[in-house]
Amino acid sequence: MAETKNIGIKVNQPKKECNDKKCPFHGNLSVRGRSFTGIIIARDVHRTATVTWERTVKIPKYERYARERTKIRVHNPSCIDAKEGDQVKIMECRPLSKTKNFVIIDNLGKQFGFEQIQEGMLESKHAPSKKEQDEKLEEETKDESS
Repeated sequence: MAETKNIGIKVNQPKKECNDKKCPFHGNLSVRGRSFTGIIIARDVHRTATVTWERTVKIPKYERYARERTKIRVHNPSCIDAKEGDQVKIMECRPLSKTKNFVIIDNLGKQFGFEQIQEGMLESKHAPSKKEQDEKLEEETKDESS
């Protein structure tokens, strides 16, 4: 059994083993730089996952804060094997491909409210048309008059 390498950060060591060269625990990948916690919203075949999290950004002109969503592609080692809806801790590493500069270092488990996050993303992509809004308004007025 190959020994799990210490990556220099306090995280749960993976219970499974893998032979992935791009794994920080079993391969030769070193992690450094920024670390974030987010939720996996998509997975690909080639050990890639899409992680998202929300942050607040101040808009000085209006003296208000706005919520923005950050979405990045990360490497998902086979020993961690995080699924959609899992909350994960990610850390920066050397560029692994054109779009991947981060790797998952810890799986924190299922995130409560993952369905609401996905629904919010779907709503932002598809706003109801004027015709749909008018039909809904007619139905509501019809119900109130009855």
